[in-house]
Amino acid sequence: MSQTQRSITVSWDDPMAAYAAGKGLSGLQYMEKLIAGEIAPPPIMKLIGYALLEVAKGQAVFGTTPAEQHYNPIGVVHGGIAMTLLDSAMGCAVHSLLPRGMGYTTLEAKINLVRAITRDTGPVRAIGRVIHQGRSTATAEGRLEDGAGKLYAHATTTCILLGAPAAQGAAAA
Repeated sequence: MSQTQRSITVSWDDPMAAYAAGKGLSGLQYMEKLIAGEIAPPPIMKLIGYALLEVAKGQAVFGTTPAEQHYNPIGVVHGGIAMTLLDSAMGCAVHSLLPRGMGYTTLEAKINLVRAITRDTGPVRAIGRVIHQGRSTATAEGRLEDGAGKLYAHATTTCILLGAPAAQGAAAA
């Protein structure tokens, strides 16, 4: 049995520099700067090889092209890749609605994997949309589709909203 060794090299920028650069921005502004290349992407995006493609209020779209480094032992892309893309899309859809000074984190997420993804699938897009935003939580849904719109996975999430909005303008003395 012959095995051919493969390798990839991954490099990334300091994630705390990106965090610091985004502290004074709304969620939407932060992601717009990420797309424009003015803020470095988080290391997870470099490691897996995906990117934020589009963002608007209440919506975020991430994309990647599945490759063999994403494979699991049964010869298809690991479901964790689909979940990572969907978690990013749904979470960033929530983030796009947050004012400066607020953050979020995922409380729970559920995924349904409906079709196997392989390197032959071609580019896929994870589309996240906010369903509801309250004072302390937000919910979102996501779809993972190929270029023709064929569904590979769908998911839902609940995010907790953290912090209070930064004060707008100077306070009266």
